[in-house]
Amino acid sequence: PHLQTPNFDEIARRGVRFSHCYVQSPVCGSSRMSFYTGRYVHSHGAGWNGFPLKVGEVTLGDHLREQGMSSWLVGKTHMRADAVGMSRLGLAPDSVIGARVAQCGFDIHVRDDGLWADGPDGRYDPTDSPYNEYLKAKGYDGENPWADYANAGIDENGDMATGWFMKHAGKPANIREEDSETPYMTGQAIDFIEKMTQQGEGPWLCHLSYIKPHWPYIVPAPYHGMYGKEAILPVVRDAREHDNPHPVYEQFMNNAIGRAFRRDEVRESVIPAYMGLIKQCDDQFGRLLKYLDKSGRMQDTMIVVTADHGDYLGDHWLGEKDLFHDPAVKVPCLVYDPSPYADVTRGTVCDDLVESIDLTATFIEFAGGEVPEHIVEGRSLVPFLKGEQPESWRDFAVSEYDYSITPMAKHLGVASKDARLFMLVDKRWKFIHAEGGFRPMLFDLEADPDELNDIGADLEHQVVLDLM
Repeated sequence: PHLQTPNFDEIARRGVRFSHCYVQSPVCGSSRMSFYTGRYVHSHGAGWNGFPLKVGEVTLGDHLREQGMSSWLVGKTHMRADAVGMSRLGLAPDSVIGARVAQCGFDIHVRDDGLWADGPDGRYDPTDSPYNEYLKAKGYDGENPWADYANAGIDENGDMATGWFMKHAGKPANIREEDSETPYMTGQAIDFIEKMTQQGEGPWLCHLSYIKPHWPYIVPAPYHGMYGKEAILPVVRDAREHDNPHPVYEQFMNNAIGRAFRRDEVRESVIPAYMGLIKQCDDQFGRLLKYLDKSGRMQDTMIVVTADHGDYLGDHWLGEKDLFHDPAVKVPCLVYDPSPYADVTRGTVCDDLVESIDLTATFIEFAGGEVPEHIVEGRSLVPFLKGEQPESWRDFAVSEYDYSITPMAKHLGVASKDARLFMLVDKRWKFIHAEGGFRPMLFDLEADPDELNDIGADLEHQVVLDLM
């Protein structure tokens, strides 16, 4: 109730809000690879951050180019190229085909994955940051102004206060607001559209992929001070969740991130900054909408607002993502279709079960193509935009998680092949299967919409467990 997002709301008013949209994985990289292929994680195989997308995967960009539509990136993908596969096939990374294979099928206007930390093991991301070069050109000094300015504040002694420490989340980032990440990326998107218009090129898809809101949790003025702890909603968690918890869940509750976010002072520092980051995103999205309206592009451009996953921020005794409660896997999905056939659904809400892989199919149909169902596992949302109910629709949504390289798998003593979680959810039940001989988890979403009572060990629900 305290965070107003009029520009995101405007897309909901002009289009359809899908209220039950689930991502195919609650971790960045694998979720995005599903967005970019229209395929489930077990199909494309990129099960965690840094796992490469196989060189043979057909991407959204490949499908759209068959329809005469180019596909461009502005922002983040979290893609890692299958360098071994490319070398085996003789695909040079600097060739047109090689570059697209190495970039999730996109042509690149600007790619910046947005985490440029240096640690004892070296750089988190070994590639170069266009945003860092932009900041240097703006006069910010040092080798890594992303870390020193965009993601750090100044403490009471005048020293740098890094945003990686959550106690600094309430400080304003030491950067001019117009130079921070979200305004920078919005400007790049507008520059891209201007370039395409001037060159007479089109039609096109632009994947504008904002980096924030994301750790480090810090935001420039005035957004750092817009919300106080009184604006924080009550945390969604219960002491019962600690009573005989599922072993995998217990490991994530007790990792460093979970332990941090169970502390009130962490939530009271981080959440107002997180809200400020969202508010900045909405304001910059409004800047983009004004440009699209003024240039006439709103009349022929589909716009989708969504996310790769959510953030627990202390709910269920967890931080970040990783598991399958709604805060992590249920995401916004707002679709504005300028076509006259969509006039009948403007401002409506669709509560059918939607998966992120459905967007690939939707874009293919919007571009005039026929969805290749032997490749794309998602289903087009265009019938819903037309106000039509498909003859058949899914009864459940799927999400998957490979936690094999995390400390939690090591602590559990689970073999890599067994460090896998699978979620099925329908309108009534949410079921999580864990490989490795663990019991399942189960939530009754009607009786327990906040998912506080895991009934996966209750024999009285064996019929539901067997069905799942």
